[in-house]
Amino acid sequence: MTVTLPVGDDTGRPAHRDGNVLRWLGAYAASMIGDSVYYMALAWAAARTGSAAQTGLVLAAGSIPRAVLLLGGGVLADRLGPRRVVVASDTARCLVILGLAGTLLLTSPTVWMLIAVALVFGAVDALFLPAVGALPPRITAASQLARVQGMRGLATRTANVVGAPLGGVAVALGGPVLAFAAAGVLFAVSLPLLLAVRMSPLPARDPADAEPAGTAWRELADGLGYIRRHPMLGPLMLVVAVSELGFVGPLNLGLILLSDERGWGASGMGWVIAAFGIGAGASALLLTVRGRVPRAGLVMCLTVLVGAVAIAAFAYVPSVPLAAGVAVLVGLFAGLGGALCGALTQTAADPAYLGRVTSVSTLFTHALAPLSYPVTGAAVALWGTGPVFVASASLCAAGAMAGLLLAPLRSAELPG
Repeated sequence: MTVTLPVGDDTGRPAHRDGNVLRWLGAYAASMIGDSVYYMALAWAAARTGSAAQTGLVLAAGSIPRAVLLLGGGVLADRLGPRRVVVASDTARCLVILGLAGTLLLTSPTVWMLIAVALVFGAVDALFLPAVGALPPRITAASQLARVQGMRGLATRTANVVGAPLGGVAVALGGPVLAFAAAGVLFAVSLPLLLAVRMSPLPARDPADAEPAGTAWRELADGLGYIRRHPMLGPLMLVVAVSELGFVGPLNLGLILLSDERGWGASGMGWVIAAFGIGAGASALLLTVRGRVPRAGLVMCLTVLVGAVAIAAFAYVPSVPLAAGVAVLVGLFAGLGGALCGALTQTAADPAYLGRVTSVSTLFTHALAPLSYPVTGAAVALWGTGPVFVASASLCAAGAMAGLLLAPLRSAELPG
């Protein structure tokens, strides 16, 4: 395959001083904070409207279209361009959420109304996630992609810290109506910033390598075949799939059950989750400042492996302070591994396929990995939290070991 590089504006300017990247980052942060406020408002409205089971149904509804449509979202991002899809997604989210806020001024919410909104929001998310992952190589130089991943991680952590309290304040002051309206405004704020971002054209390609035009199904099959044939992306997707299955269950549902089993309570779990966020934020800051990590493929696999060992340590920590210390390590190493995975994906993939490649990795992290929740819950009920954390850590470590054994991934480098 013949591809002319680099992609992006290679001016030598660091990403954190590049106005183009900062506009994208501002739009991304506003959108992520809007997400957090929306989920807070949705959970509150559902809890006040229906039973506990119905609340769970409302909150789970969005995951169905997200999982079903995610790969199609990658095809759309490659066909139409990632910025166009991100702008359309944020516009749709803005209109839907502001429309819901307006409707709730006139009538009380119903469970089915909230489920319908959650389904629409999940479908739009399926378009947004692959496209937003495919944007960075089109707005900056390849040598800055690791730094951009760090900046994106910082924006995500900021959204987690700011969004939930902001949503809570909005609910307290004006109920779900004000909270939904605030989320819609945040989505609206992202739009002019996105429209101001300069996009580099796709690099020139050899006509012999050009992808044949066809249906969406054909383009999806071509994208999956491209990943399978690629010497580094195939192994990388394997590492993502296996390690995420071992990571998501214990770090979400598992921590709740661990806190309950050991009598730490909600406050103890809150400290542990906050410590995880501190570690993940530190890893994002490290990449933002440093900009590049030598031998990125090897470092990524090793950080995932160390993170797996830290997950296993949860099985043996007797107190909240020790658990918080372990959580910092998990956040630090897992966060660094995830950011390097994103940077390697964006630098290795042909830009014409990047939306589809991103959709596959996002499918593992956002759609399929949460399916481990029921398995984690059932396993904890049978054997307790300790053995489940060890087993999950072993699965996560198996993904890292697979990457270490596969030379193309182990020797992968980020551009200098």
